[in-house]
Amino acid sequence: MAARELERPGTGRVSAFDLTAAATTLSIGRRQVNTWAYGGQVPGQPLRVRQGDTMAVRLRNELPEATTIHWHGLAVRNDMDGVPDITQAVVGPGASFDYRFVVPDAGTYWFHPHMGLQLDCALYAPLIVEEKDDPGPYDLDQVVVLDDWLDGIDGNSPEKALKDLVSMGTGSMDMGDTTPMAKSSVLGGDAGDVTYPLHLMNGRPPEDPETFTVPAGGRARLRFINAGSDTAYRVAVGGHRMTVTHADGFPVAPVEVDTILIGMGERYDVTVDPLTGAWPLVALAEGKDATARAIIRTSDAVTSSAPPAAARPKELDGKRLRYSDLVATEEARLSTRRADLHQTLGLTGSMMGNSWGFDGKPFADHAPIEIEQGQRVRLTFENTTSMWHPIHLHGHSFRLGTNAAGARKDTVNVLPGESVTIDFDADNPGQWMTHCHNTYHLEQGMALLVSYVT
Repeated sequence: MAARELERPGTGRVSAFDLTAAATTLSIGRRQVNTWAYGGQVPGQPLRVRQGDTMAVRLRNELPEATTIHWHGLAVRNDMDGVPDITQAVVGPGASFDYRFVVPDAGTYWFHPHMGLQLDCALYAPLIVEEKDDPGPYDLDQVVVLDDWLDGIDGNSPEKALKDLVSMGTGSMDMGDTTPMAKSSVLGGDAGDVTYPLHLMNGRPPEDPETFTVPAGGRARLRFINAGSDTAYRVAVGGHRMTVTHADGFPVAPVEVDTILIGMGERYDVTVDPLTGAWPLVALAEGKDATARAIIRTSDAVTSSAPPAAARPKELDGKRLRYSDLVATEEARLSTRRADLHQTLGLTGSMMGNSWGFDGKPFADHAPIEIEQGQRVRLTFENTTSMWHPIHLHGHSFRLGTNAAGARKDTVNVLPGESVTIDFDADNPGQWMTHCHNTYHLEQGMALLVSYVT
């Protein structure tokens, strides 16, 4: 791992940060909620570095339990990946840990714990890796973090949500007191397990939206991150189309759409050239009949009325981005070669008992997928469940599909009854987790290891 790190092209610059995870009280609209957060805010303060810089982050754990940090989407060295007891020892209460690694790729990333249900608190923040060269003519470079929120509201907590799910699955819960399961034709059936009282955009509820101001005649780059635990979001800007430029950090040939579906863990960068006025930026919680929102306002429209809180732009039902629309730019493509290893994995489980896994086995019982340095690896995910699953691969980016021009990603939504194939190069030795990025499915066993062998 250390030898691989020395091979990474670096700038020689060190970007150093101190990060504290602690219990805190947050103001979310008119509500005061007790939760856990980085630096006492939600989302945590974005970290910005240049491609090739060395990140040096000291994590100070002031939580009452152990934690770690996973650098979602970055192909970091294995001992910095933040998976407890696999890539590192846990960081106990009152302890600290120094993460240090070269940042390999530009793009929009984020970080969060890989411990239990901690992600469904406020323990997440953006990580923006700026291009070595000029990224383009943007008048506003805006991060937009989406999240489903329940912690600290009316006695809710992630632990209670999981307990309710397990009880519901065993039939021991009074179903008359529960909300019917979310459904979505876009997601192919069940849309999620958990009912959330709030959906947030940059930590703010829909009645207290943030305003993004764009210079008159200017262009905005919006970096969408879905930090939710159980919710896909369909995103649109009222009165406008969006041009998608990046998927999970990697550039794609620009494609113009009305709306984008973003699964947990996914990121998309888009550009928007707003017309004069104040426009709704809306994230519809897919299948859950609720929204998060912000306002995009041009600098020459300071007196324009804000869009109503209930606004749902018609663009939400317009042309939706499909994976088949994403074409990797030349520099982002994997080389053309045959796969050395091809393995098919079944996504299995159900709400009955709230048990999830791969090939009918939870994480503890599934044998690792063994690969060798230098191989081209092909994995096919076959979803046999009635629920969609956003599958995330650590330590690598993959090509979506077998077409040479397939987009580079690290997280992919696999719908019920669907099969999705990914290809990646085994070029980052270690033990790497692959899992569903539904926090509750992961906690209940939907994970396995991809393990390098000599």
